[in-house]
This record gives sequence, C-alpha cells and structure tokens, in this order.
Amino acid sequence: QVQLVESGGGSVQAGGSLRLSCAASGDSYSNYCMAWFRQAAGKEREGVAAIDSDGNTNYTDSVKGRFTISRDNAKNTLFLQMNSLKPEDMAMYYCAADPFPLPDLIGLGHSPCLAWNDFVYWGQGTQVTVSS
Repeated sequence: QVQLVESGGGSVQAGGSLRLSCAASGDSYSNYCMAWFRQAAGKEREGVAAIDSDGNTNYTDSVKGRFTISRDNAKNTLFLQMNSLKPEDMAMYYCAADPFPLPDLIGLGHSPCLAWNDFVYWGQGTQVTVSS
C-alpha cells in the first residue's frame, strides 16, 4: 500500500506560481513512476506531468514550458512547479504512483508509465485556484 499526501495548493492570480508537493510512503519510492493529474469542475481527469525512476518526464501540451515535475528520492517527495498560471489551470491536482512500472521493452527510452497508464495509488488532492 502506498500513501500519498499532497500539499501546496492555493489561490493565485493569473501569471503567478505555485509549487505542489506530494509525500509518498514506501521503501522503494525511487523505483516508482510518479505523476500529477488534475480534474477541473465538470471535466474529465487529465494527466499533467509524469516522471519515471530515471528522471524521464512527460507533460501534457498545455503545460509545457510552464510546469516542471521533479522528485527527491531521498525524501520520498514529488514536486510540481507551476509558473505562469492561467485560469484554465484551475483544478484539483492529484498525485499518483505506479510502484511497479513496466520496463521499456521496445526501446522507448523511458518507462511506458509516462503514457499516464497504470497509476493505481492516488492522493486526496490539493486545490489550485487561478483568478484572472
């Protein structure tokens, strides 16, 4: 069982920044594939950013160049630095973990987990509100 606890959400004006954190349990955190998802009111949940155990990353197009995902394996913590926030970024943000990511068997150069699949553990979410 992996427990995830997000923090760092809040209210900012458009153009502002926030840094989300996710504390994860488990002795093998460094092997986990981790990701941030978000769900805005009335919309489906979407993947925002993911990072595998080797530090390879993937971002949804709408946040590229503005958001940065990172991890501190010594502290079992995942981060999402969000800059130049827009009203459309407003959502509940969730941390997710895949503790047993599939290996790269076909030469992708990264774990297949970066395709937003197989995340089975979820945090409770942290709200991000962006006002225009």
